[in-house]
Amino acid sequence: MNTIVPLISSGVAGPLGVIHLPRLWLKVSLEARGKLAAGYPGAGQGYDQMVIDGIGLQRDAVIKFIKESRPTYPQFEAWVKKNATKLDKGSVDKLNAAIRGYIHDDATRKSVLGANGIADDATAPKDAVNLNNLDDWKEFHEAVLKN
Repeated sequence: MNTIVPLISSGVAGPLGVIHLPRLWLKVSLEARGKLAAGYPGAGQGYDQMVIDGIGLQRDAVIKFIKESRPTYPQFEAWVKKNATKLDKGSVDKLNAAIRGYIHDDATRKSVLGANGIADDATAPKDAVNLNNLDDWKEFHEAVLKN
């Protein structure tokens, strides 16, 4: 069975304006079908949990809904609107700022940049969203485009 590297960036928001929510939906959806590429958690403890907590959802309920209902992204957002307890502008803005402002540790940054042949200098990305994008694109290239 082919597995899929999730290429929706953590910096992408859907209509609700919550960044990373589309990626969370994609990863859990792929994992529920056994199609998520190795090394990617369906709902991990980083950005995934930040989003779940940040908009007031229950982790097990999110996973169960996606696994059992196989929703489209708009159907998932409709469910989120019904179940989230913190979708007000202030909560969403605070969550989005936390995601955009998250910085990986030095070892992770150096590893991602090195794997992509990018010098770790003043012009290199420092934020986790961009470093994660680089990591995803490299994984996708290795799995699909290289050969």
